Amino acid sequence: MLISINQPAYIPWLGYYERIDSSDVHVILDHVQFEKNSFTNRNKILTQNGPVWLTIPIATKGKFGDLAINQLKFSDISKWKKKHLKTIAQTYSKAPYFEKYYSEFENILCQEHEFLNDLLFTLNKLFLSFLRISTTIHRSSDLNLITSKSDLVYDICHNFEATTYLSGALGKNYLDKSKFEASNINLEFQNYIHPTYTQKSNDFIPYMSILDLIFNEGDNSINIIRKGKNYLT
Repeated sequence: MLISINQPAYIPWLGYYERIDSSDVHVILDHVQFEKNSFTNRNKILTQNGPVWLTIPIATKGKFGDLAINQLKFSDISKWKKKHLKTIAQTYSKAPYFEKYYSEFENILCQEHEFLNDLLFTLNKLFLSFLRISTTIHRSSDLNLITSKSDLVYDICHNFEATTYLSGALGKNYLDKSKFEASNINLEFQNYIHPTYTQKSNDFIPYMSILDLIFNEGDNSINIIRKGKNYLT
């Protein structure tokens, strides 16, 4: 049983989906504290003028330091959606697979969601279906966990009887390896080697949103994602 864990993210990068694809179970860590300037509510697409951030405005005034991701609400319901959809359409309308995927993305973005977390969860399911990834997905907010950091990761692994935990690269900085070893849980750390693919840019620019890959490569996207698979122990 291989498990991975990651905070929810808006239109995530390729490595985000490589870890999910490699896992039997993936847990979306949505009950922890929201971090400003994280990828939870923003990501980059590649326009003709270079990478551009698309950021979802969220209501945080007076709440920072005590605001779980699954409690985040939007500070502007309509303007940001129109801006994002316009920018994405202008950027990718001539991409080979834009027509195939855009309308479903647009439909979800235009739906009414009270919480950011619900929008991200629905978008994530859409991208997983585009990529034909069948990994079982759970939300940490459904697990009634009270620990944090390394202990939280360990408790999630224990909850699902994991034999291997596939961590992000930064996990090496805080995970208590001895505790995992004592429970016979192997640790692996993603060291994603970003693959290249067709882009409008003359010089390939990595770490763009999954939209950049899907609109340009279509059904081949999952094969490209898998090319970057690389783990350290």
